[in-house]
Amino acid sequence: MRMFIRAPLVAACCLLLLQANAADLRSVEIERVGDRYILQSSTWFAVDEESLFKVIIDYDHFVDMSSLFIEGRNIAAKDGGKPRFYTLMEGCVFVFCKRLKRYGWLDIHASSDVVATVDPATSDFRFSREHWHLRPEGRGTLMTYEFEMEPGFWVPPVIGPYMIRRTLIKGGTDAVDRIEAMAQDRAAKK
Repeated sequence: MRMFIRAPLVAACCLLLLQANAADLRSVEIERVGDRYILQSSTWFAVDEESLFKVIIDYDHFVDMSSLFIEGRNIAAKDGGKPRFYTLMEGCVFVFCKRLKRYGWLDIHASSDVVATVDPATSDFRFSREHWHLRPEGRGTLMTYEFEMEPGFWVPPVIGPYMIRRTLIKGGTDAVDRIEAMAQDRAAKK
């Protein structure tokens, strides 16, 4: 009888511990200005700044971060220039799917600011810029994320903007726990 009482108690304690260390998506806002979409979010992660930083600059593992990415890789800088990246994403509206490629470069400022800018000449976006800002907060790290993009492809009126918003929010929300797990794994290997 004691074993049956202890098992739920142990499970409840484990659940409370997991929730105490879970990433906290504090805010997500998205707006459309003309043909541009702007997403801003704030998330607290139960991990140190350095480990989180290493995850967000590791494009080789972006497929592990979000189901939106089907391919990603870091590309060596040309002639001592800025580090570069490539991603291939897939988005679907009902049964119609589109693959979107992004080639760009990273501006890295210490281990607290990363800006990823897409090269529109080699990408499916007229404009795309992401900015991650990391700062210690309590026993973890607060990440503010800004993503602004303008598609270089036709977006069907009415349903298109709705689907882009939905995809951005769902993809970001799904990625939060994965990012934290990847960063915690890196921290454990230090």
